[in-house]
Amino acid sequence: MKNITRFILFSIINTSCVTALYAQEVDKDSEDTQAIFTLIDKYAEAREKKDLLLLEAVFAIDVDQLTSSGEWRAGKQNSIDGVMRSSAARPGARTINVEKIRFLNSGSAIADARYEIKNGDGTSRNMWSTFIVVNDSSSWRISGIRNMLPAE
Repeated sequence: MKNITRFILFSIINTSCVTALYAQEVDKDSEDTQAIFTLIDKYAEAREKKDLLLLEAVFAIDVDQLTSSGEWRAGKQNSIDGVMRSSAARPGARTINVEKIRFLNSGSAIADARYEIKNGDGTSRNMWSTFIVVNDSSSWRISGIRNMLPAE
């Protein structure tokens, strides 16, 4: 009897934890979801216009980036400097289309996006980007970016 009680208690706790930790996709019309779409759009705009003030506004203090070339940028200033360098080194029209947002809790989410750079010679560089975003009680900010090139 004691083992059965332990098993039932273990099962209830395990099920509760898994349910509480499971990241959910959300309604695209929710206020937070729209704020995250807007945040990623502002990031793309800041890159396109090379707008340092807008980058400052969209990045969290502890932002970090892992680029498709393997460069790791830690901290807000390193990330801003790196974005400016890479935008200058790889000119072209950038498009970031968020395809999925999953909330981990009320203050953090993961946004997966297709990221395309159209080069001046007509070629395109197609990648995936994952944005880790956090709500610092005043607004959503980018805390992490991971860019990936698809496998050949």
